[in-house]
Amino acid sequence: MRMLFFISFLILFFQACSFKSPENKWEYNSASAFSSYSKNFLTDNEVIANDDLQRAIKYAKQSADLKQLSRIYLGKCALNISVGLKDDCSEYQELEQLVNSVELKAYFMMLQNKLKKEQIENLPKQYRLFSEYRYLKKYDKAFKSIQNIEQASSQFIAASLIKEEINKSQAKYLIERASFYGYKKIVLFWLNHLKDIEANPTEKEKLEKKLEILKS
Repeated sequence: MRMLFFISFLILFFQACSFKSPENKWEYNSASAFSSYSKNFLTDNEVIANDDLQRAIKYAKQSADLKQLSRIYLGKCALNISVGLKDDCSEYQELEQLVNSVELKAYFMMLQNKLKKEQIENLPKQYRLFSEYRYLKKYDKAFKSIQNIEQASSQFIAASLIKEEINKSQAKYLIERASFYGYKKIVLFWLNHLKDIEANPTEKEKLEKKLEILKS
């Protein structure tokens, strides 16, 4: 049972943030629902994704401990940012003072491009090297650190935070990774970026046609 949970739990924020595994049934149910939400959101199954999210929130609200609910709201925010949607994580901010977690705070600050150097050590391990290089504006090394992140969803979150520094070959790598998992929203996000930075008119036109087909 613990192994089954562990597998289902290794999705996006919960895995990405490396917090302890839930011990209560309501935590398990909440994490499982959010796991399903993240998959359906990224694969563009909006109706099912919204239902999953509401279930994740419902289970999280069965306890007075608001940390799980904060994780869900930050996870939702991270997903939005990873596909190019603006999100100030307002739902998390409403709970921030009631949770008082340096780990959640650091993750929030990373998502909002406000991370301070001293907060890097409070991030999930897979984001620390990336954030070090990002802080130093060494973006090539930051991207290489992204490629070494095991979880694909964490790669996409990190990459979205340095979007303006991503070149064509790097964008193609992200598109290939997203295509492998069937993450349509990620594919569209980076195809759009690739189109924007493509200087060759013929290649740009091909990308525009590809986007039209995928959006139809």
